[in-house]
Order: sequence, then structure tokens, then C-alpha cells
Amino acid sequence: MTAPQSRWLGRLAYRPALDLQEKTVAARASGEVPDQLLLLEHDPVYTIGRQRDRSSLGPGALPHPVVEINRGGQATFHGPGQLVGYFIFDLQTLTPDLHLFLRWIEEGLIVLLAEYKLAAQRREGLTGVWIEDRKIASIGVGVRRWITMHGFGLNVGPDLSGFESITPCGIQGVTMTSISRELQREVSIEQVADRAAEVFRASYSSLSTLIPQPSTHQP
Repeated sequence: MTAPQSRWLGRLAYRPALDLQEKTVAARASGEVPDQLLLLEHDPVYTIGRQRDRSSLGPGALPHPVVEINRGGQATFHGPGQLVGYFIFDLQTLTPDLHLFLRWIEEGLIVLLAEYKLAAQRREGLTGVWIEDRKIASIGVGVRRWITMHGFGLNVGPDLSGFESITPCGIQGVTMTSISRELQREVSIEQVADRAAEVFRASYSSLSTLIPQPSTHQP
């Protein structure tokens, strides 16, 4: 099984990054490219899944733009100091089960954080990754004919003020944290991106062991 191509894109505004995802999804669907992991950070932006309930965006004006996208979940913040990972994967050839794919992403982030001596974990019924009662990574994935897009936002830098204007992921009273805050020292986002690429590349072949019974459902 060929490992996915990983690319560090640096800092991008959200709309150009979304356009790039769309083009890469189309290229993956046509077989022009293998599975891709796009790693980057964004200019400040809020995103929310397509749903009627937008209460997680708060009642007032927000300091940054809001973009509605085709992933599950409530509002989250992306900005400088947060490592974003976009998976453009063909789940038909891996694990045609979105629930198992989300658990695989969580496990990869837990392994990554262990390299920084941080004991991260899942929380029952809440997609994402936590350190004790503090949330360090949010995850949301969209699927189009089994090709995934979007992925995770892992907080690396110490500045988490962008989350203060919303209810992150719709979880009341949640405390957000980051690698730098937990370690009480500044951590390079490029370094974390390099390690993330290695971790997900190393665990990629394990996705084939997660294949459930074939389904006729087409996301």
C-alpha cells in the first residue's frame, strides 16, 4: 500500500485552501493523484458544518469571517498557531466507514502528542482529542463519493483567543488548550507538521485492517 503524499503549504487564507481541497478531491476521484495529506495553518476564520443550529457561533458579531462547509459539527476556529490537516483519501480502498476513519485520526493525534510527552485521550461521545478535561484538537470530515476532505485542527501555539467568541464544537464550558500551553514553552508548528506527516504515514497501512462489511451506501 502506497503511503499518502504529504504537503506542508504554510499559511493560507481559508477560501484558497478550500478551493485547493476541491481540486484535489476531483483529482483523487479521477485517479490522477494518490491519497493526500495537506498540512497548513490558516488566517483567522470560523467554520461551521451545514446545519440549522448555528448557536455555537454566539449571539453577537464575530471578529473574524465565518465559512459554512460540508463537514459535520458545530463551530470551530482556525488561525495562526493551529496545525490544520486535510485528508483527501479514497475510503473505498481503505475503510468505507467514516466512524472508523475518525477514530483513526484521533489515534494518530494521540500518538503524535505522546511524542511531546503529552498524555492525550478520547472522550466518550465527543469527536476530538483531549488532555484531561481540556480540548487540544478538533476533528471534522466531509465525504463526497467516498473521497474525504477537511480533517483536524491541532492547537500548537499559545494564543487561543480566537475560541473565546464562540462555543467551540458546541460544547458548553469547554476549555481549549495547546501543545505550547501544556508544555509551557513555544513549539514550532512546522516541527509538529513534520512529525504529523510521519505519524499518519506510518499508520496509513493500518486503515486496511479497519474495513467492515461492504456497504451499498454512497456518502
